Order: sequence, then C-alpha cells, then structure tokens
Amino acid sequence: MSDHKSGAVTRVGHEGHPVTPDGRYFVVRGRLWRMSDPSLTEDRRATLVAKLMEARRAVGAARRNGDPEQERTARAAVDEAKISLGERGPVWWSDGAPDLNRRLIGGTPYADWYAGHRDG
Repeated sequence: MSDHKSGAVTRVGHEGHPVTPDGRYFVVRGRLWRMSDPSLTEDRRATLVAKLMEARRAVGAARRNGDPEQERTARAAVDEAKISLGERGPVWWSDGAPDLNRRLIGGTPYADWYAGHRDG
C-alpha cells in the first residue's frame, strides 16, 4: 500500500470529494468509498455507469410503486453494475491490501492523510 501520510496534492474525485493518494477510495463524511477500476476503458465505464443509473432509477420507481419484487430485482441490477465497475466485489488492485470500502477513515491507514482534509 502506498504512503497514506503523504499526498500534498489532493486528487478530487466523485462529486468533488477527496481521493486517497493511491486512488482506491474517495471520502464522503469521513467514510471510504471504493473508486471504479481504473483499468476499465472510458467506453466500458460509461456503459456500466449508464446501467447503474438505470438500475438506481428502477429502485426508485419500485419504491414509489410499493413493489418489493421489482425493488429486489432493481437492487440486484445496481449490485451487478457496481461489481462490474469494481466498486464492490473483488478488489481491483493486486498488492494484497485489504478492502476498506464503507469503513470510517479514522481507523484505517488513511487516517493521517485525511486529518487535514474535510469534505463536508
């Protein structure tokens, strides 16, 4: 794992949130969220993001319609898209570092790096 204490230049990722120096996570309200696999081509990533957004809209529609079966199907499609993007499921890095997705940053190797950053 790279040195998380450095990172004088903070990369900004998803919706302006800071990205860890190794590019694996972005931080929202002190919580780590896994970035998409950077090895995906831009076309592939765009296709998968479109599928993800379509699935998220289907979740909303199912909830508005009060249809639990439709909601389960839509949530499964969200999960499938996120796994394909590398945001869930097996990690896309190969150095053996653990997956810290969805963890509060304070108890992770990124805590010192983040100490000077705030994202709201």
